[in-house]
Amino acid sequence: MAEQRQDHWNRVYVEKSPDRLSWHQDSPEPSLEAFARFDVGPAQSVIDVGGGISTLVDALLDRGWLDVTVLDISWAALRAAQTRLGGRAEDAHWETADITEWTPPRNYDVWHDRAVFHFLTEASQRAAYRAALARGLAQGGLLIIATFALDGPEKCSGLPVMRYDAAAMSTELGRDFRLLDSWKADHFTPWGDRQSFQWCAFRKN
Repeated sequence: MAEQRQDHWNRVYVEKSPDRLSWHQDSPEPSLEAFARFDVGPAQSVIDVGGGISTLVDALLDRGWLDVTVLDISWAALRAAQTRLGGRAEDAHWETADITEWTPPRNYDVWHDRAVFHFLTEASQRAAYRAALARGLAQGGLLIIATFALDGPEKCSGLPVMRYDAAAMSTELGRDFRLLDSWKADHFTPWGDRQSFQWCAFRKN
């Protein structure tokens, strides 16, 4: 199953240019604004789960971050990001892994996910994600997570997705995570379609 998921995403990133992907952003402003909202700064370690070819890693390095990890199931996506960064790729850490089968080797201060959780349509997948999150996020750490909202798309990249509001996400994460804030934001695909996203920020108790 994991191999099938990896094959799917590798094909996506090999066959399509970044500006033909629905989740493409010219600049990762929504994520940067979320970081600013909670005073996330360069002294904190960050993992971008499902970072793919997102330019968030570029933006964080530009702003002086010293400890940035990008995790994605697709080696093709990470290779493209590394190629884009050139020599600066050595300033970040890279993990090719399926989050539902990954054991974090360390703790991170901030766990950012704009791309993965809503693809986990099976309860066992979400339980495995929570296990990785519980192990990988430091005590008192910050979780910033964005999923499709209740009025968002029902599919993405040909795959079914789950949709959430803040209450559903709180229930999904359980008592170990305290909701700090939630907000909705529209993302516009490169061809102009509107996608409604639910953003949430949690503190690990």
